[in-house]
Amino acid sequence: MDSRPVLLDVDKLRVEFKVKAKEPLVAVRDVSFQIYEGETFGLVGESGSGKTTIGRTIIRIHEATSGEVRYRGQRISGAISRELDRKVTQSIQMIFQDPMASLNERAKIDYIVSEGLYNTGQFANEEERSAKVTAVLEEVGLLPEFASRFPHEFSGGQRQRIGVARALIVRPEFIIADEPISALDVSIRAQVLNLLSRLQKEFGLTYLFIAHDLSVVRFITDRVAVINLGRIVELAETEELFENPLHPYTESLLSAIPLPDPHREKQKVVKVYDPSIHDYSSGEPRLAPRLAEITPGHFVLGNDAEIAGYHEVAAVRAGERKTGQNSQSARKNDEPTPNA
Repeated sequence: MDSRPVLLDVDKLRVEFKVKAKEPLVAVRDVSFQIYEGETFGLVGESGSGKTTIGRTIIRIHEATSGEVRYRGQRISGAISRELDRKVTQSIQMIFQDPMASLNERAKIDYIVSEGLYNTGQFANEEERSAKVTAVLEEVGLLPEFASRFPHEFSGGQRQRIGVARALIVRPEFIIADEPISALDVSIRAQVLNLLSRLQKEFGLTYLFIAHDLSVVRFITDRVAVINLGRIVELAETEELFENPLHPYTESLLSAIPLPDPHREKQKVVKVYDPSIHDYSSGEPRLAPRLAEITPGHFVLGNDAEIAGYHEVAAVRAGERKTGQNSQSARKNDEPTPNA
């Protein structure tokens, strides 16, 4: 059990969108997870899996159909007071995926970065506001004189830094980073990731990091939830998930990660996920999928039979690791000791 306080609690969240003359489109299906203070929680899945919808629902861009989102124990989904809404705006900010589309082309950087200050009233006069803009631009590695320019004058990496500055200026506790590097050149991605890591340490930030690039997720996150068709199928600490994936969908995603060694890349076998292997027939409790804890902190979605199978696989792997460790210790003890 993690001893850190829970910052965000998503409980059985369901999000539906109305489609004209059709059944509602279910984008998120009864998703539950917690994010601890100071961690980077990853949400990973294919395009259309619902991960961005979850982030936008947390920040109240989308409305939750059912379930709750709680921030520091207080419900922030559904109808809330104007005072709480302002508090949410100040405490939770979002970095959007496309640095080209997320900035107002007709506004100068000074206004774009200041939008949060205008909405929350966190300045006494124009001098203080301007000083805060200057400070936050420097914090993200931009020059203060950039405030007088327009977005089209900057590169993709610089624009994303402006997006980070816009989120950071109200001094939030929690930032939702929605694929913040997917639209950037490879050479710029590491710079933005390092910037986010530095800002987290400097300001004690908590991140929800949404991505589809598993190699990036492994680099920056503490825990990862894998989502497929609006439903979390596996959740664990990052290294545990990468070393011991249990759900077939997770195994499929991990098998598709490109390898830097061309010889190994040619030899690897990509696992294709077939959703028809699951029997989640409605009406029978034993066939209903649920998120179960297989090993401490490692949760997997499955029905009763699948969960029993995951327990068996986890036990076998644990035994193999123990045998391997004992063999290494035995070889080490058999090594001749050099004479003094």
